[in-house]
Amino acid sequence: MNEWVPSLWLDIFDELLNDDNELDYGDEWTLNFNYSQTDKVTKEERKRGWRVYSHCAYGRFKCGSCSKTWPSARVVLLFRYRLRNGRGTVIMRPFGQACRRCQDDEFDLPGFVTKDAERALLRLFSRIRKNCYGEEDEDGGSSASSTKVYTKPHEKTLCEACRMGICCQDDDDD
Repeated sequence: MNEWVPSLWLDIFDELLNDDNELDYGDEWTLNFNYSQTDKVTKEERKRGWRVYSHCAYGRFKCGSCSKTWPSARVVLLFRYRLRNGRGTVIMRPFGQACRRCQDDEFDLPGFVTKDAERALLRLFSRIRKNCYGEEDEDGGSSASSTKVYTKPHEKTLCEACRMGICCQDDDDD
């Protein structure tokens, strides 16, 4: 899967909520996408309950120009979330990477296999349970991506998240 497929995320989100009861508190949660949001939360937004969670995932890319594909173990997914009056909202932004061959500054969005999308959403739900419902973080805050295997060096100049200064930091936790 080399292309960005929002419906994959929506389907897994719904499945985790409805079949697996990941957020079993009777609130209604929705997932939306915003491809320009940043990791900055203003004082005003914070007052309105917004929080940010950034996840580092494994994904694959396909260049829109030359169709070259490449994997990356450092795909940044940014989630903004809040719970208000029984309604939970998650806004997601995947960060892209540019093709080394084309050097055209076009960021292609990542594709994911179900397992990696599920892992990202489970980490998000764990964060939501902790921050919105006061639950303890059951894995002690350690990220599932601590078993990192980087085959090639991360090319910061081709990474949209690096350019914004929010790529997967090595400490991996907020």
